[in-house]
Amino acid sequence: MKPETLLYPTPKGLYCEKGGFYIDPVQPVERALVTHGHADHARAGHTHVLATRETLDIMRIRYGDAFCVSAQEAVLGARTAIGDVSVSFHPAGHVLGSAQIAVEAGGTRIVVSGDYKRRRDPTCLSFEPVVCDVFITEATFGLPVFHHPDDRGEIAKLLTSLRQFPERTHLVGAYALGKAQRVIALLREAGYDEPIFIHGALTKLCDYYESEGIDLGDIRPATLDTKDKQSFAGAVVIGPPSAFADKWARRFPDPVSIFASGWMLVRQRAKQRGVELPMIISDHCDWPELTGTIGEIGPGEVWVTHGREEALVRWCELQGIAARPLHLVGYDDEGE
Repeated sequence: MKPETLLYPTPKGLYCEKGGFYIDPVQPVERALVTHGHADHARAGHTHVLATRETLDIMRIRYGDAFCVSAQEAVLGARTAIGDVSVSFHPAGHVLGSAQIAVEAGGTRIVVSGDYKRRRDPTCLSFEPVVCDVFITEATFGLPVFHHPDDRGEIAKLLTSLRQFPERTHLVGAYALGKAQRVIALLREAGYDEPIFIHGALTKLCDYYESEGIDLGDIRPATLDTKDKQSFAGAVVIGPPSAFADKWARRFPDPVSIFASGWMLVRQRAKQRGVELPMIISDHCDWPELTGTIGEIGPGEVWVTHGREEALVRWCELQGIAARPLHLVGYDDEGE
């Protein structure tokens, strides 16, 4: 079977006509298969949703019990028949519950990786390479300039700043799902056992991670008593990046502005955000990891989706691998 007849892009997202389903659709559809819980991939309003148990739980936390009409849990590695198509979910290493989706029919297998990373992450399962005819990869950091440093070195930068500036609050901007919990877990692994304070927008997801057996240590609400602004001096406070643009962030004593993102490798982005201490910690692959993953899987063809598509397509062509961009819209890479 030609891959283009099994799965193809539409304005609503990747569509499998033989199975009658979309993968990570950006508009409400009858049947959706969802790779992970980030809002640009997991949207409310679908009739039927198939995803991992954790992703379904995260969608309920974010959207309420009525996020879809019916939900079905996908067990990792198990095959599910949908019409004339077989689908299976495999760990993607992106955030808790994230999965690649393998779609197979007529002897052709396409793997939709969703968002993925290859770095070790104490808060989720590691990426699992799946042999396939077509590998659909993101390209968020799909340029040769992106070489992300070791996470432990980035955490060490924060710990050094805490020692150097014990009178200042260290405000860390981190995406609410995945990044915030990962930063906390990495701090704990590095030996930081002080209380970590979190913005209210992170509470439900941090509680969920802990309910899944991921120990985040002593987590407390970042509730500021206006009579005692020094109560957070020397503390680590974590909040979503959006909170740093409002009054919440300005209440803390002489804060050190920190942002945990792969984009912090680009100095101009850090400067535009007013970031004093950039932490280059990404939940996506950098360039060597993207190309290394393609080389490891060895697909006959690569389709490149959201991100820097053209550079990765060109790299594949130079390696003798057929490749093309999908030009899908509706997926965000800024909040990573």
